[in-house]
Amino acid sequence: MKRTLLTLALLAFVPALAVPAQPSSQSINLGTPQTAKAYVAYTELPQTIPAGKRAAIELRFRVLPGYHVNSHTPTESNLIPTALTLSAAPGVKPGELLYPVGQPFSFAFDPKEKLSVYAGDFMVRLPVTAAPGNHSLDAVLRYQACNNASCFPPRTLPVKIPFTAK
Repeated sequence: MKRTLLTLALLAFVPALAVPAQPSSQSINLGTPQTAKAYVAYTELPQTIPAGKRAAIELRFRVLPGYHVNSHTPTESNLIPTALTLSAAPGVKPGELLYPVGQPFSFAFDPKEKLSVYAGDFMVRLPVTAAPGNHSLDAVLRYQACNNASCFPPRTLPVKIPFTAK
């Protein structure tokens, strides 16, 4: 009797586990990972700089309300810094990135410990020297977002930096 009930219970679940031969518009592809939540947004602004001269391009980011990210120089060695990594581009010589100073932040459970974070809007300056013409740099911003209760796995944000050197 127990064996029969177990068999019937298993058979009841088999149709739910079956994969249709041709996916319909309502099917869900379980092999595609869900898009991770982005906690930081980048505002792509075309900019013009003098050709052949060192100039700074401004990269504007916004941390979503209710969150913060560790600054480029976090106060603890185990915290993941916010960092922008640039890809090489012909005709463009980038300088060292200039990150803003982090804002002091403390959690309610440990108000004496101050962390260095970015919250709201922040800007990274990218000094470059470029040949005349239109340019586009690709970069990736790596950051770790937190709210007042916990921190989340690190994320990366693709960044496109268009500019013209005249």
